[in-house]
Amino acid sequence: MSEAIASTPKPLERRTWNWFKRFLLALLACYLAMAVYQAHKPLLEGIGQEFPVRSASAVTLLADVTYLDAAGVRHSDQQVFDEALRLIGQARRTVVVDMFLFNDFSGTDAAPSLRPLSAQLTRALVERKGTVPGLQAMVITDPINTLYGGTPSKHLDALRAAGIEVVVTDLARLRAPNPAWSGFWQLCCRWAGNSEDGGWLPSPFGRGKTTLRSYLALLNLNANHRKTLVVDTGNNWAGLVASANPHDGSSAHGNVALRFDGAAALDLLRSERAVAAMSGAGWPQALADARSATVPATDAGDTRVQILTEGRIRDALLASATKAKAGERLDIAVFYFSHRALLKAVIAAHRRGVQVRVLLDPNEDAFGRKKNGIPNRQAALELHRADVPVRWCDTHGEQCHAKLMLTRDTDGNAELIAGSANYTRRNLDDYNLESSARVLAATNTAVMEQATAYFEQSWNNRDGRRISLPYSAYADTSRWRYWRYRFAEATGLSSF
Repeated sequence: MSEAIASTPKPLERRTWNWFKRFLLALLACYLAMAVYQAHKPLLEGIGQEFPVRSASAVTLLADVTYLDAAGVRHSDQQVFDEALRLIGQARRTVVVDMFLFNDFSGTDAAPSLRPLSAQLTRALVERKGTVPGLQAMVITDPINTLYGGTPSKHLDALRAAGIEVVVTDLARLRAPNPAWSGFWQLCCRWAGNSEDGGWLPSPFGRGKTTLRSYLALLNLNANHRKTLVVDTGNNWAGLVASANPHDGSSAHGNVALRFDGAAALDLLRSERAVAAMSGAGWPQALADARSATVPATDAGDTRVQILTEGRIRDALLASATKAKAGERLDIAVFYFSHRALLKAVIAAHRRGVQVRVLLDPNEDAFGRKKNGIPNRQAALELHRADVPVRWCDTHGEQCHAKLMLTRDTDGNAELIAGSANYTRRNLDDYNLESSARVLAATNTAVMEQATAYFEQSWNNRDGRRISLPYSAYADTSRWRYWRYRFAEATGLSSF
């Protein structure tokens, strides 16, 4: 009897345990509510835009191509930042740059850097500001360049010292592609900030140390992934929308960019105002005045350009693949291809008789580290089993980093979509900040001939350049890795 009495919980203990359970349930409810909210919260004003289709001039496809010659010697032909630096060097009134990676980080096993792109862009901006003191210059970038506040950036500091406004994007204002972590991070860790004084953990991107808080922020897995440039060109405006970063460790990557003059460049400028606003930065009056600037008229029937951001890029890609008809051509070259709806649309187009070709990066290298081929090898398996022709870029430490879709119909018309957005859930479904340009023109216009030549050279290894390999070179039939890809794409627990 005495033992039974002793084992019976006391009223105070029962109440304490009940309160503890309620506390745990309340915490779990807060976590789940925060996770759901972060994944689905309303988009900020100006994010996810589809601007009007504009007549444009000087529309050009620029390409960076790394290849092996017949003797196996590695070469790289680069155009993207040559043009970006030239445009900055002639600006008189305005330069607005938005670049994701703007640093000289590189892993210990990274491919040899061909150019110090981060230093070159910094120098070009500083020198132009010094030459034209009244130049209104703004650089928008991602906090990855300071390891989310855990280390200083010599490039960003140099820009600030020269009087150039630097805006570090407030990623917490975006939706969360990885809500399983972000729901917790918003409650537990965001308020802790970070410190540039250094930490005790090795940097995830190369040499140096950083803080635990940098890693915790990194795990949110969202980004301002844009790569854009807007400058004045006398009485006109020029825009550049690219897949290339001013990042030394990426300087050997294959990339493309669309460069154009006209009203679409002002649309690109307007799209960047939204990023500055969400990050708490002011928009100088000189930039605001550019909204009402006039541009020279172009003849009807000229090449047309449309600026797309975030989820509107997905909509345009899906529309392009869905409307393609039998006998038409659909060519894709992209670094990551995992978006389920787009993958299905491309396979459906092939089954309708559209002549589809897909050129993919093998997903073997990133920041000097070897990867397991997810997600491209798994997406390629689906394409291959549907008889869609697939080839791989023949990479040697660098990445095949373009993001390009080219469709050509039987009536002599073509549509080209290129920019920063990979074909993934994170890049296309309103989580990252992204910018692409859509070009509509006849197939015999200069920009469409450039895009066609770029793809044909890569696909067929023309001119003695070994750029691509057959599907069998990186074919992967592992069911384990396939379902890892599907799980990662669905949940956001991924690096793509």
